[in-house]
Amino acid sequence: MSDILIVDDERDIRELISDILEDEGFATRLAGNSDECMAHLNTEAPALMILDIWLKDSRMDGIDILKHVKRDNPDVPVVIISGHGNIEIAVAAIKQGAYDFIEKPFNIDQLLVVIRRAMETSRLRRENTQLRRKDTASAEMVGNSATFRTLMGQLDKVTKSNGRVMLKGPSGSGKEIAARYVHANSNRAEAPFVVVSCATIEADRMEEVLFGREGTDRGIEQGLLEQAHGGVIYFDEIADMPMGSQSKILRVLVDQQFTRVGGTDKVRVDLRVVSSTSRDLEAEIAAGTFRQELFHRLNVVPIDVPSLADRREDIPVLAQYFIEGLHKAQGLPMRSLSDDAAALMQTMVWPGNVRQLRNVIERILILGDGTGEIEPREVPTEADKPSEEGRVVLSGTLATMPLREAREAFEREYLLTQINRFGGNISKTAQFVGMERSALHRKLKSLGVVTTTKAGGRVAQVEEED
Repeated sequence: MSDILIVDDERDIRELISDILEDEGFATRLAGNSDECMAHLNTEAPALMILDIWLKDSRMDGIDILKHVKRDNPDVPVVIISGHGNIEIAVAAIKQGAYDFIEKPFNIDQLLVVIRRAMETSRLRRENTQLRRKDTASAEMVGNSATFRTLMGQLDKVTKSNGRVMLKGPSGSGKEIAARYVHANSNRAEAPFVVVSCATIEADRMEEVLFGREGTDRGIEQGLLEQAHGGVIYFDEIADMPMGSQSKILRVLVDQQFTRVGGTDKVRVDLRVVSSTSRDLEAEIAAGTFRQELFHRLNVVPIDVPSLADRREDIPVLAQYFIEGLHKAQGLPMRSLSDDAAALMQTMVWPGNVRQLRNVIERILILGDGTGEIEPREVPTEADKPSEEGRVVLSGTLATMPLREAREAFEREYLLTQINRFGGNISKTAQFVGMERSALHRKLKSLGVVTTTKAGGRVAQVEEED
C-alpha cells in the first residue's frame, strides 16, 4: 500500500499522469480497463487511486469500481477524473465515497494538491483508527501462584496458533486481559483487537453492530467484524448473544464472509476468534438458549481463568500492581501494602474477583489519610461495623452453637482460609498459625479438612462424607 494506481482508458492520459507523479517521487501502477484495475486491486491495495469515470470496452465503469474499492478497501482514497464531468456525476462519486472529483482537462498543480491532501487525510485516518483499536487496556498478566502459572502455560501455548479459544471463569476474574495477552503475543499483535460486549448490545441492534450496514443515504458503515479484519474479534460473555445472531455468527465462522445489513455483496474477513463466558454453556444448550454447533466451533481450546479465591497467594502482588498503575494513571498516592493488610485481604471473600480488588485498592488510595503503608483498618470489609477495640464480632450462627461446636466451626473455617491463602502450602500455614506441621496435620484430619488439586494449584476444602 505504497503506490498510486492510475485507471484511464486513454493511454496517453494515464502515462502522462504517471510520468508527472513519478517525477514527484511517487510509484505508480497503470490500468486501461476494469479487468486490469481489479487484478491490481486483488494483488495489493494501492495508497491512492486516480479513476476515470468512463472506461471504454470495460465490464464496469468508474462508479462500479469505486463501489468495490469502498467495500473491500475503504481506507484507499479515490480521486475521480472525467472528461464528461457534470454536477450529477460528481455528486454520485462523492456519495459513493470518492475523495474528490476533477474534470478533464485538469490542471497538473491542482491534481497534485488533491493527491497530497487525499494521501495525508488517509494516513491520519488510518493512524486514528489504529489508536482507537489498540485501546489502552492492559494485556499484562500478574501473579506467581501455582494456579496462575498453570493459566499462563495454557495461554502461552495458544498465542502462536490461530485456534479459537474459549475463556471460562467468573465475572471479574480477568478473562478480557487474558484475551488481550493472547492477542499481544500472537502474530496478529499489530492488527486490531475488537471487543464485542454481547451483554450490553441491544438484541435488535446486534446484527448491525456486528456486520455493519449500507444504504444510499449513509453509504457504507463497517461493523465490528470488518473492523477486526486481520486481527482478533473477542466475544465477551458470548452466552448473552441473541439466538438469531448466533446462527449468523456460526455462518461467518464457517465461510469467513458475510453480508452487511441492507447490502447484497459478500465481505470477506480474516479473523481469529476468542470468546469468554461466566456461565455453563452446556447448561445453556440444554435450556435452548445457546446453539450447540456454535459452542463446538468456539470451544476448540477451552481455558479456565481462576477466581481470586483460587489464587489468594497473588493478592499482595496484584494489589501492589494496582497501586503502581493508579499512581501513574491518576496521580494517587504511591503506597505499599503492610503484611497485616495483605493477610487480611487474603482471607476476605471476593465475589467480584480481580476487578473488585482493584476497586478496593482505588478506594483506599482515594480515601486514605496517609502515604505510608496501607494498614488493615483502611481495608473495607463486609464486617465493617462499629465495635469495641480488640473485640471480634461474633456471627449469628456461631452465637447459637455450644462452645465446643463453635470452636470446631471457627477452627475449620480459620484453617481453610489460611491454607488457601498460602496456596495449599501446609508448611507456610503451620508457620503462620504457630503450630508444628505434624500437629497441624492431625488438627486438619480431626476437622475433616483435606487439600486437593484445582486449576493447577492446591486448595483446602471440607472432606465430603460418603
